Amino acid sequence: MLIEPQTVEVDHAGKPRRFVFVLMNNFTMLCFAAAIESLRIANRTAGKPLYSWKILCEDGTSATCSNGCTFQVDDGFVELDRDDTIMLCGGVEIQDASTKKTLNWIRREARRGVTMAGLCTAGYTMAKAGLLDGKKATIHWENQDSFVEEFEDVDLTKSIFVVDGNRITTAGGTASIDLMLKIIADDHGEELANAVADILIYSSIRTDQDTQRLSIPTRIGVRHPKLSRVIQMMEQNLEEPISPALLAQEVGMSTRQLERLFRRYLSRSPKRYYMELRLQKARNLLMQTDMTVINVALACGFASPSHFSKCYRSHYKTTPYRERGSQASRLSI
Repeated sequence: MLIEPQTVEVDHAGKPRRFVFVLMNNFTMLCFAAAIESLRIANRTAGKPLYSWKILCEDGTSATCSNGCTFQVDDGFVELDRDDTIMLCGGVEIQDASTKKTLNWIRREARRGVTMAGLCTAGYTMAKAGLLDGKKATIHWENQDSFVEEFEDVDLTKSIFVVDGNRITTAGGTASIDLMLKIIADDHGEELANAVADILIYSSIRTDQDTQRLSIPTRIGVRHPKLSRVIQMMEQNLEEPISPALLAQEVGMSTRQLERLFRRYLSRSPKRYYMELRLQKARNLLMQTDMTVINVALACGFASPSHFSKCYRSHYKTTPYRERGSQASRLSI
């Protein structure tokens, strides 16, 4: 026998707040589902329609997400009410999905004062439209390197979500739940938001002060404070690499001790680990931006394109130029 959840009393007699979900090509299902389900559960828990929603896409018929599922939508890019909240749902290949038609439509709606959110990678689309200039924002950590290079006027953070006036961005995935719980709490109180989280079995509600990536010890599977500190310095200094000797000095050990520490826990030298971090950033920039290979090399701490190409080929078994070409081929399919 199913038990109905306890209703949370909410003093609300006005019309429902409407969210307009825009499904971009190859959007991530999780960010969309997490957001819209939070609204549905809020209505169910309150016992009244606090929220409504409408689903749009560029062609007004259907949109396909990154896992291949297709969704029927309600409409195309129609004019909205000023008190609507647009939720742009991004995903993979966001540059390709940020079409001229989409950019023009969101610029028009922004001029009319509509609140706008970019879920997952859709912060890129908002930035491309010029809607995040001078604003704080976030985006999925895989897209942070390319975003920083392309949008210098945006104050990019590593938070799971950011609300800056009527511009909202999330890092993707379950961050949509955290954002919607904040919105529900702001609109109708913490009790309702907590009840929604409980039904979602979401026991650790995060705020905009939480960062999106796991801690370094959790990521590398090692809890060693000095090792974590060195890796943190490496990740923060990819464009101008720090020598192993200076890294060791910063944490109070000799270069030889640092070498032994990396060999013991990570099965590679500090120099090799640092190189892999820089090459990972380089690959992100090659796949996600139009930066020249020379500029990518410089942004990742390589003094010469030839050295960069040699290191890249050794690690990824292809050259930076072929990597860029294969990405272009995939986008043209």
